[in-house]
Amino acid sequence: MTAALPDRIPTDSLSYRSDDPRQRLIVALDVSSAAAAQKIVAAVGDSALTYKVGMQLYTAVGPQIVRDLVASGRQVFLDLKYHDIPNTVGAAVGEAAKLGVSMLTVHASGSDKMLRAAVEAAKARPELIVLAVTVLTSMDGNDLEKIGVRGSVEDSVVRLATIALANGCQGVVASAREASTLRAELGDKFAIVTPGVRPAGGDAGDQVRVVTPAEAIASGASHIVVGRPITEAADPAAEARAILGQISGK
Repeated sequence: MTAALPDRIPTDSLSYRSDDPRQRLIVALDVSSAAAAQKIVAAVGDSALTYKVGMQLYTAVGPQIVRDLVASGRQVFLDLKYHDIPNTVGAAVGEAAKLGVSMLTVHASGSDKMLRAAVEAAKARPELIVLAVTVLTSMDGNDLEKIGVRGSVEDSVVRLATIALANGCQGVVASAREASTLRAELGDKFAIVTPGVRPAGGDAGDQVRVVTPAEAIASGASHIVVGRPITEAADPAAEARAILGQISGK
């Protein structure tokens, strides 16, 4: 980054059972420069603790953005959706662990060997949560049918989540529309991170299966990922606080 991030924020370890709603909100830094990311983090202030670094930002500026966020006391959700042969994924997860990220994603469709390789590599950082992506929230049943996946979206999500948890992943990424089914069938001892969250009345953008923050939490999500509604708001901190209020029901 071109300048230091705001002062460190003391945080407890990442927890999806925390009473602090800030532990359940992840702000997506879907921008193309370190300066833009820094501006968002500064504007949000202490209204959020965890930031998503995805393909766009990571490709644009590289791992230094992660190092800077971690050094400033922020928690990083590295959302690169690893999907490759087991050895390659394991090596990538090992490097992510060295960066100090708190959560990262792999594709559940990589199946047993790849998922186990990811989980094993993540043990280098015991607090690192490996999340398996089930079905992207931009996809619906027609999209799955086109690529040869039979059955409903819900069926696919449950099947992939079951595989992921059986191979040691600590959570999954799924739409809140499937979260209640996941909780009913697989229990509550894992994280469900939900993208495609938009405040009531917000623009759905390129997401198909969208819900509000309150709906996501009520359905069983442990974390929600919110990007543009916060990062493009006139007052990002105020928007984040409003979403925290929806999460906590206040």
